Amino acid sequence: MRDKGVVPEKVAWVLVRDGRVLVTRNHGVDLFYFPGGKREPGESDAETLVREIEEELRSQVDPATMTHVGTFETLSEHDGRPEFQMICYTAEYAGPLLPSREVAESDWFGYGDRARVSAVDQLVFDALRASGRLD
Repeated sequence: MRDKGVVPEKVAWVLVRDGRVLVTRNHGVDLFYFPGGKREPGESDAETLVREIEEELRSQVDPATMTHVGTFETLSEHDGRPEFQMICYTAEYAGPLLPSREVAESDWFGYGDRARVSAVDQLVFDALRASGRLD
């Protein structure tokens, strides 16, 4: 059971191309999500994003180009408290964008695919659509 004062969080990469956004799906799950993951003890957001994208997509994020897209939270239906937080960044990269063993597949989604991603990712889809970046 988690400490009620600690909100689980993820550092995520938001890569948009031609009105579509890169998403990935792990083995054994149906929903897609933005690539990224949980911070290791002592890691900065940049260190987390670099490590996670290398692990998931065999690509190297350039931390000098990271730009904060937003921090998105889902709230508990029970008490309205924050339930999960995702800190999102764009960044330039080098490498192939090839799914690793832990990732079953990657794809490029438009806004019409919103129902195929997790609840917190849907908030990002909404923000990208509102800013005109997602078709």
